[in-house]
Amino acid sequence: MNTVNRTAGEYAHHFENADHEFETSKFGIWLFLCTEVLMFGGLFVAYFLFSNLYPETFVEGAKYLDWKYGAINTAVLLLSSFTMVLGIYYAQNNNTKKCVTSLSITLVCGFIFMFIKYLEYAHKIEMGLLPGEMFSFAEAQSSNLGLYFSVYYMMTGLHGSHVLVGMGLIFWCILRARKGEFNSKYYTPIECVGLFWHLVDLIWIYLFPLLYLID
Repeated sequence: MNTVNRTAGEYAHHFENADHEFETSKFGIWLFLCTEVLMFGGLFVAYFLFSNLYPETFVEGAKYLDWKYGAINTAVLLLSSFTMVLGIYYAQNNNTKKCVTSLSITLVCGFIFMFIKYLEYAHKIEMGLLPGEMFSFAEAQSSNLGLYFSVYYMMTGLHGSHVLVGMGLIFWCILRARKGEFNSKYYTPIECVGLFWHLVDLIWIYLFPLLYLID
């Protein structure tokens, strides 16, 4: 919880006090995250529907994914969630230097995740494992293997775009933290960005086994 003892200049004029601003901000980000869950939920429903209709296709498609890359990215995002929590903790305890360090590590984890996804995408594009009508992989056993990669690119691509947005928000928090704007009396932006980042991590934890570990 944010601290109660703040002056009027430390919160926006349309809020009653600092706690009102903090609770309203958290409610807003939770409401936004619910819409994100609904959006990804539609893709998960599509995945289960198509995987039940074409189980052999989805099993074959998963064989062309490198589970080691997926596992590394899972570990990277779990680490980034931990360092994000540390960043919030240090902001709450007026330790600006460690806050910036923790957020910077989180940002680096984001770069590592996206670099690995780039390697995966580049390899699949080179092989012709593309979505829909763009699919050109000659050795496919399933006639509709392009369907699997349509689902794959939609789910991982949308997730990747959220990682990029999260990285931008974390960078914004780093810039503000370096200016000393966050402390025990004000850390709302980091808290809200942290909630968004945790959702991004959570979605990947579901994507990894669904896409990479089918047998």
